[in-house]
Amino acid sequence: MTLLRTVARPMLASMFIYGGAMALKDPGPRTDKAQPVADLIKKAAPELPVNGSNLVRANGLVHLVAGVALATGRFPRLAALALAITVPPTTIVGHAYWNETDPGARANQRIHFLKNMSMTGGLLMATLDPDPHKKFIGRRAKDKVNEATASVADQIDHLRG
Repeated sequence: MTLLRTVARPMLASMFIYGGAMALKDPGPRTDKAQPVADLIKKAAPELPVNGSNLVRANGLVHLVAGVALATGRFPRLAALALAITVPPTTIVGHAYWNETDPGARANQRIHFLKNMSMTGGLLMATLDPDPHKKFIGRRAKDKVNEATASVADQIDHLRG
C-alpha cells in the first residue's frame, strides 16, 4: 500500500467508524428521523421487524464494518461502494436542511448535508482506486496494446524473412 493510501483511507473511514459505533451503541434521536423510513419499509414488508432504532443500528453496522474495511485496506473498493450507497439516503433523512425553519439550524444542517455529499464523492473516487498490487487499468490496457503491436510486428518480420 502506498503512503497516500496508508494515510487517506483511514482518514476517509474515520467518521464512518466513529459514527457507526455511536449508532450501534445509542441510536438516540436519530431513531425519530429514521422512523418514517421504517414505516415505509413496514408497509412494503409487514413481516419484517423494522423500526427507527433497527434502521439506525443496521446503518451504523454497515458504516462501522465498511469503515474498518476501508481503513485497513480490506476490500477497499467494495467498502467504499457500500458507504457511497448508504450515505446519500442517510444524509437526506438525517440532514434535511430544507425542512428547518430556524436559520441557524438550517445552516448547520446544510453544512452537514454538503459535507456528507463531499464524502460520497470521495468514496466514489475510492471505488476506482486501483489495487496497489496491480497496475492501473489504463496502464494494463496500454501494455496489452504494446504487446499485441510487438507480436504483430514479429509475425510480419517472420513472414518477410
